[in-house]
Amino acid sequence: MLYLHSVEQSRGLLHFKGNNYKCALGKSGVRTEKKEGDGATPIGKFFLRRAFYRPDRLIAPRSELPINRLTPADAWCDDPNHYQYNQLVKKPFKGSHEELWRVDNLYDLIIVFGYNDNPPQPYKGSAIFIHCTTKEYKPTKGCIALILSDLLTILPEVSTNFTLDICSTKDLTS
Repeated sequence: MLYLHSVEQSRGLLHFKGNNYKCALGKSGVRTEKKEGDGATPIGKFFLRRAFYRPDRLIAPRSELPINRLTPADAWCDDPNHYQYNQLVKKPFKGSHEELWRVDNLYDLIIVFGYNDNPPQPYKGSAIFIHCTTKEYKPTKGCIALILSDLLTILPEVSTNFTLDICSTKDLTS
């Protein structure tokens, strides 16, 4: 199990196999009642689904998760009114979507976890991933972000049987 707790508004610690990994969280902190566009990281327990990587920037990482090469046509539907909401889509795509092939390095490696995906509920949030962070650990739009080297350390050790348990610091004291 991967265990994450917030330590302040948009920062957290991911605990895994006796190690602690600093991470950025959503700019609105963590929330149980997540909504599309609220900038919060969802609280809960989620299974890991799969991973994606940029083949022009990384060699294929080892993982027991299904792992896919990103292409410039890859995107993630964030349109609550579209039937493919919170799913991988190919461009050109008419609905609102998150670009997965980014100019910056934030999506060089992505781990998808099972938030609002079985089935997706409109307006409950989409495109919530574990991905790369900036050097400053800038807050995310609701994702979890770690430095690439930490992601590459964790990825070979996880599978679809692993859960990600996200809680707030308040949950630790009650």
